[in-house]
Amino acid sequence: MLPGSEAGFAPERLASVAAAICTAVGLSAATAKKAHAEPLPERKYSLADQVARFQKAKDEKNQRFLDIDSVYDGSWLKGKRVLVVGASRGLGLCITKELIAQGAETIGTCRGSSKDLEAAGCAKVISGIDVQDNKTMDKLVKELGGPIDLLIQNAGYFMEEKETLESLNDKEQLKQIDICAVGPLRVTSALYKGGLLKGGKVLIITSQAGSCEWRFTQNQDEGGDYGHHMSRAACNIAGVLMSEEMKKDGIPVGLIHPGFNRTEMTSKYSEIWDKEGAVDASIGAKRVLHEAKGISMETTGKFINSEDGLEIPW
Repeated sequence: MLPGSEAGFAPERLASVAAAICTAVGLSAATAKKAHAEPLPERKYSLADQVARFQKAKDEKNQRFLDIDSVYDGSWLKGKRVLVVGASRGLGLCITKELIAQGAETIGTCRGSSKDLEAAGCAKVISGIDVQDNKTMDKLVKELGGPIDLLIQNAGYFMEEKETLESLNDKEQLKQIDICAVGPLRVTSALYKGGLLKGGKVLIITSQAGSCEWRFTQNQDEGGDYGHHMSRAACNIAGVLMSEEMKKDGIPVGLIHPGFNRTEMTSKYSEIWDKEGAVDASIGAKRVLHEAKGISMETTGKFINSEDGLEIPW
């Protein structure tokens, strides 16, 4: 029992005393704060309703969700050789910058030249890499020149117009599937055949849009955006199949929903950014890398929401 607790000290006073005790024994104030946080209910799955998910995090004061810095420690990345596919802008660029800040030997790819990526301080930038083009996969393997510890696949595409049954665009549907689903398969295959994934792990940035179960909530009574959702569902099944094929090699695969990030790709939804808890891509990058640390043979093939670390149902 803390000194003075029987005397009716206020909770904030007790928290202050606890922090002082923790500091005295070498623990940080953040550790003291976490030690006295209310334990969160145990759950396996994240919530489908994004507004409700964000509100529940606030109601429960879920620091994991609301403040990734309360749990994030990127020191494990120091000295790791990491490849980011699709690193020129948005979330990919922020992930790249965070990797560099943590001391990782970071290699970024882009289709064309990118001033932002060139200025980020990568160990190497490999331009001319198009996940839709098998020929550029040979270039990627050659220019990598050696194994990597972590492959982060971020390249993605979301058509601007909304699709309905009255306005289908099969050309755009196939483009989204080619980039978001076949793209990660091409990259992983090329690196796997080249022997560059041995001892490493694969992280595929997918989306909650790939959950069939969640369509009944997130697209209730309206459906739509067929190409986008099909591409992410296809990405997920490809990731699960890859995780099974590479088990014998000890190469784990993580399928990570990066949360709702304020990027160019999601700007068409900017009117709901605040209501649904969209964060700056620099925060999204830390969420993704926090989950990357936990990818292992025990978790291989799982579909995880990086906002709260919980699974997303298929």
